[in-house]
Amino acid sequence: MNLKELLLADLERQDFFSNTPDAPKTLGRVISKAFSPRFAPVVLFRLSHFFWQKKLSPLAKFFSLLNFWFFGLEIAVRSEIGGGLYLPHTVGTVLSAAKIGERCVIFGQVVLGAKEVDFAFTSSARPMIGDDVMIGTGAKILGGIQIGDRVKVGANAVVVKDIPSDLVAVGIPAKYKQLEDLV
Repeated sequence: MNLKELLLADLERQDFFSNTPDAPKTLGRVISKAFSPRFAPVVLFRLSHFFWQKKLSPLAKFFSLLNFWFFGLEIAVRSEIGGGLYLPHTVGTVLSAAKIGERCVIFGQVVLGAKEVDFAFTSSARPMIGDDVMIGTGAKILGGIQIGDRVKVGANAVVVKDIPSDLVAVGIPAKYKQLEDLV
């Protein structure tokens, strides 16, 4: 996906294109969505990643720093993140995964990253997150592990092992189960 397609997918995830009567597409709505603390950080990441891909590292770092200063959010410019990213809360969140799939929801205080210091950003030392994943507040996903599609990671879970698709992971260290088994 190119930058425009990614941003449109992100806007769609924000329910920006809602056709409900109580959601008119006015200039005020456009401005409020564009500067929303749920959407603006995604735009800043998209710009930082775009400039990193174009080998314009100073600009990439500038937009990444803006994200940190204004939203308390660290996203590695090298992370590959699919369209439809939704960040309900950003402060204290660190997203340094090798890949995050499409339509993911990541709550605040989440850490995705390597288990050890990795200044070189070695992709194999960082998590790979599937599509339609929800990561709860305070969860930590560490190391070169795979999180399958449609996984739900509970609040404060610490995930250090692969999780297959369509499961729920909870606890420290996280154990996974079918959603029906938890109810």
